[in-house]
Amino acid sequence: MGTLNRISRILERLLEIITVVLMVSLTLVVLYAVVTRYAWRTPSWYDEVAAIMLVWLTYYAGALAALKRGHIGVDGVLAAMPVKFRMPVAYLSEALVIGFFAVLCWAGLVVIEVMQGMALITLRWVPLSFTQSVIPIGAALFIIAQLLSMPAHLAKVRSGRTQEEEEIRHAIAEAERDNARAGFTADALTKRDLP
Repeated sequence: MGTLNRISRILERLLEIITVVLMVSLTLVVLYAVVTRYAWRTPSWYDEVAAIMLVWLTYYAGALAALKRGHIGVDGVLAAMPVKFRMPVAYLSEALVIGFFAVLCWAGLVVIEVMQGMALITLRWVPLSFTQSVIPIGAALFIIAQLLSMPAHLAKVRSGRTQEEEEIRHAIAEAERDNARAGFTADALTKRDLP
């Protein structure tokens, strides 16, 4: 598991950097357009570039969320099932997600092929095949993220633990650490309340 965790951490860091760069860039483009709207004239390329950047941000952030298993799920339904049903349903669920993104990756490659020779309307030097490359790249990253996070996820499913329970345990442990640093131990709080 050490190698898998190391690869997962590297991918997580890479996706975090890409997501932050895209978010900051999108913010700057939108701010630039707002300022220029009132100062002189909004650039013609703003709408097209902002829309593409938002799509890119969605794909890369989606892959990051998949790596962290942060997408909406219904772990409670799985946890309530007997193990003999729980695990096949979990495997089927993983296969469906990976299958969907494999089809999306393939469709993205078809889109890139169709877009060959075309360019953005406002920035004629930017090829559409470049802007649409996020579809297969994002889908492939999502598949990789899903595969990297799958062993830990399946172990949780097998044990009957849910993502929500893990988050609650983590939050409680973090709060107890913060309270201990601040001197708010259970004993100190109990003594303070006594007459």
